Amino acid sequence: MRHAKRQQMAQDAAKTQRKKTERSWALINGLAAFCVVGVLVFGGYQTITHPDTPLPPAWNPTQPLRISDPVTPLTNWKLNRAAATETQCLSTLQGHAALRALAPLKDSDQCFISDRVDLRGVGQARLAPLETRCAIALRMAMWEQHSLQPAAQAFLSTQVTSIAHIGSYNCRAMRTSAGVSTRMSTHATADAVDISGFGLADGTQIRLVADWDGVEAKAAFLRAVRDGACKWFALTLSPDYNRLHADHFHLQSRGWGLCR
Repeated sequence: MRHAKRQQMAQDAAKTQRKKTERSWALINGLAAFCVVGVLVFGGYQTITHPDTPLPPAWNPTQPLRISDPVTPLTNWKLNRAAATETQCLSTLQGHAALRALAPLKDSDQCFISDRVDLRGVGQARLAPLETRCAIALRMAMWEQHSLQPAAQAFLSTQVTSIAHIGSYNCRAMRTSAGVSTRMSTHATADAVDISGFGLADGTQIRLVADWDGVEAKAAFLRAVRDGACKWFALTLSPDYNRLHADHFHLQSRGWGLCR
């Protein structure tokens, strides 16, 4: 009886010791894994921040947006960061837009332009003078580089040389199919721009009101640039949305992701 009890006590002690050993090894393994991850993270950080890093700028999260870089999964994140501050926005647009920074405008608490610019062109496309926000100019530059020009080549074998617009800043309430809304339009803060058409290098003029359902190549081009705008603007409305947009694209820098 005593022998059985001593055996049970020995077994219990051995079991307790095994559990302690297992916990110790689990702790050691956890610390080792943490150290390995730390080394990898530190090494990765050193790799991407080193002046001679092999990582291309477009794939490097520590590098700012460059409009001419190829599009990667990081591009929109970089675009949002660049558009968030006037200084970074203007810096990013250097060499990619014809514009002049203006003093902020405030007509009322509801109608104002914070990072105001006078925009005359993006990339290879000129514009009639457009008073808007730098964030809109930046998104237009990305659209021109990565959507407009590729679509013009693909569908029309030419280049976009001008962008026709109806304006950006307009101190007014939102217009809807049911009438004027009580909410202010995003045009009241120049957070949107209305695009009515394009001029091409061969002299062709394309207008949404005439060509959205017109010649196949022109219609295909307009739908391609509408779809491209959806990548660079937070909200894009076209003639497919409602009759109020039969003659223009409404491109907005803030919104809920509607692409129609």
